[in-house]
Amino acid sequence: MPRIVGVDIPNDKSIWIAMTYIAGIGKNTSEKILREAGIDKTLKANKLTEDDLSKITQIIDRNYLVEGQLRRQVSQNIARLRDIGCYRGVRHRKGLPVRGQQTQSNARTRKGPRKTVAGKKGVKEAHG
Repeated sequence: MPRIVGVDIPNDKSIWIAMTYIAGIGKNTSEKILREAGIDKTLKANKLTEDDLSKITQIIDRNYLVEGQLRRQVSQNIARLRDIGCYRGVRHRKGLPVRGQQTQSNARTRKGPRKTVAGKKGVKEAHG
Protein backbone atom coordinates (compact mmCIF):
# COMPACT_ATOMS: atom_id res chain seq x y z
CA MET A 1 0.00 0.00 0.00
CA PRO A 2 1.51 3.33 -1.03
CA ARG A 3 1.63 6.04 1.61
CA ILE A 4 0.73 9.62 0.73
CA VAL A 5 0.90 12.30 3.47
CA GLY A 6 0.74 9.64 6.18
CA VAL A 7 -2.27 7.73 4.78
CA ASP A 8 -2.15 4.22 3.33
CA ILE A 9 -4.09 4.24 0.07
CA PRO A 10 -5.54 1.03 -1.42
CA ASN A 11 -3.45 -0.80 -4.04
CA ASP A 12 -6.19 -2.14 -6.28
CA LYS A 13 -7.97 1.15 -7.09
CA SER A 14 -7.17 3.78 -9.71
CA ILE A 15 -4.99 6.48 -8.18
CA TRP A 16 -7.59 9.22 -8.61
CA ILE A 17 -10.09 7.23 -6.49
CA ALA A 18 -7.47 5.94 -4.04
CA MET A 19 -6.43 9.52 -3.21
CA THR A 20 -9.95 10.25 -1.91
CA TYR A 21 -9.04 8.13 1.13
CA ILE A 22 -7.05 11.17 2.31
CA ALA A 23 -9.28 13.46 4.39
CA GLY A 24 -9.72 16.77 2.57
CA ILE A 25 -9.23 15.37 -0.95
CA GLY A 26 -12.25 14.50 -3.06
CA LYS A 27 -12.51 13.30 -6.65
CA ASN A 28 -12.21 16.75 -8.20
CA THR A 29 -9.20 17.77 -6.12
CA SER A 30 -7.59 14.40 -6.80
CA GLU A 31 -7.91 14.94 -10.55
CA LYS A 32 -6.41 18.45 -10.29
CA ILE A 33 -3.41 17.14 -8.32
CA LEU A 34 -2.76 14.33 -10.81
CA ARG A 35 -3.06 16.71 -13.78
CA GLU A 36 -0.53 19.06 -12.15
CA ALA A 37 1.82 16.13 -11.43
CA GLY A 38 1.41 14.79 -14.98
CA ILE A 39 0.26 11.33 -13.87
CA ASP A 40 -2.40 9.28 -15.67
CA LYS A 41 -5.45 9.11 -13.39
CA THR A 42 -6.41 5.57 -14.47
CA LEU A 43 -3.09 4.14 -13.26
CA LYS A 44 -3.50 1.69 -10.36
CA ALA A 45 -2.07 2.91 -7.05
CA ASN A 46 0.39 0.01 -6.73
CA LYS A 47 1.94 0.88 -10.15
CA LEU A 48 3.13 4.32 -8.98
CA THR A 49 6.87 4.94 -8.75
CA GLU A 50 8.55 6.61 -5.77
CA ASP A 51 9.07 9.66 -7.99
CA ASP A 52 5.32 9.87 -8.72
CA LEU A 53 4.49 9.55 -5.02
CA SER A 54 6.92 12.31 -4.09
CA LYS A 55 5.44 14.61 -6.80
CA ILE A 56 1.93 14.03 -5.43
CA THR A 57 3.08 14.55 -1.83
CA GLN A 58 4.84 17.82 -2.69
CA ILE A 59 1.78 19.21 -4.48
CA ILE A 60 -0.50 18.28 -1.56
CA ASP A 61 1.87 19.75 1.04
CA ARG A 62 2.26 22.97 -0.94
CA ASN A 63 -1.37 23.65 -1.88
CA TYR A 64 -3.85 21.78 0.33
CA LEU A 65 -4.88 21.36 3.97
CA VAL A 66 -5.42 17.66 4.62
CA GLU A 67 -5.90 15.15 7.46
CA GLY A 68 -4.89 16.42 10.93
CA GLN A 69 -4.32 20.05 9.93
CA LEU A 70 -7.73 20.24 8.25
CA ARG A 71 -9.54 18.63 11.20
CA ARG A 72 -7.74 20.98 13.60
CA GLN A 73 -8.73 24.03 11.57
CA VAL A 74 -12.39 22.95 11.39
CA SER A 75 -12.55 22.34 15.16
CA GLN A 76 -10.88 25.72 15.82
CA ASN A 77 -13.45 27.43 13.58
CA ILE A 78 -16.30 25.78 15.51
CA ALA A 79 -14.67 26.70 18.85
CA ARG A 80 -14.38 30.33 17.68
CA LEU A 81 -18.09 30.42 16.78
CA ARG A 82 -18.97 29.00 20.20
CA ASP A 83 -16.76 31.51 22.02
CA ILE A 84 -18.15 34.60 20.31
CA GLY A 85 -21.68 33.34 21.01
CA CYS A 86 -23.07 33.92 17.55
CA TYR A 87 -26.19 32.10 16.35
CA ARG A 88 -24.20 29.31 14.66
CA GLY A 89 -22.04 28.91 17.77
CA VAL A 90 -25.12 28.57 19.99
CA ARG A 91 -26.54 25.92 17.62
CA HIS A 92 -23.25 24.00 17.81
CA ARG A 93 -23.28 24.27 21.60
CA LYS A 94 -26.86 22.93 21.85
CA GLY A 95 -26.26 20.17 19.31
CA LEU A 96 -28.93 21.43 16.92
CA PRO A 97 -28.75 21.86 13.12
CA VAL A 98 -26.55 24.82 12.22
CA ARG A 99 -27.52 25.57 8.64
CA GLY A 100 -31.20 26.50 8.91
CA GLN A 101 -32.83 23.08 8.70
CA GLN A 102 -36.26 22.43 10.25
CA THR A 103 -36.26 20.84 13.70
CA GLN A 104 -39.90 20.25 14.60
CA SER A 105 -39.77 17.01 12.68
CA ASN A 106 -36.57 15.34 11.48
CA ALA A 107 -33.14 16.64 12.61
CA ARG A 108 -32.60 13.31 14.41
CA THR A 109 -29.02 13.05 13.18
CA ARG A 110 -28.06 16.18 15.13
CA LYS A 111 -30.50 15.85 18.05
CA GLY A 112 -29.96 12.13 18.72
CA PRO A 113 -32.61 9.58 19.71
CA ARG A 114 -35.99 10.88 20.88
CA LYS A 115 -36.31 11.80 24.54
CA THR A 116 -39.98 11.24 25.35
CA VAL A 117 -41.49 13.77 27.78
CA ALA A 118 -43.77 12.13 30.36
CA GLY A 119 -47.07 13.65 31.47
CA LYS A 120 -48.46 14.81 28.15
CA LYS A 121 -52.04 13.57 27.81
CA GLY A 122 -54.58 13.75 25.03
CA VAL A 123 -57.35 16.41 24.93
CA LYS A 124 -60.16 13.95 25.82
CA GLU A 125 -58.35 12.51 28.84
CA ALA A 126 -57.59 15.97 30.32
CA HIS A 127 -61.35 16.84 30.60
CA GLY A 128 -62.40 13.49 32.04
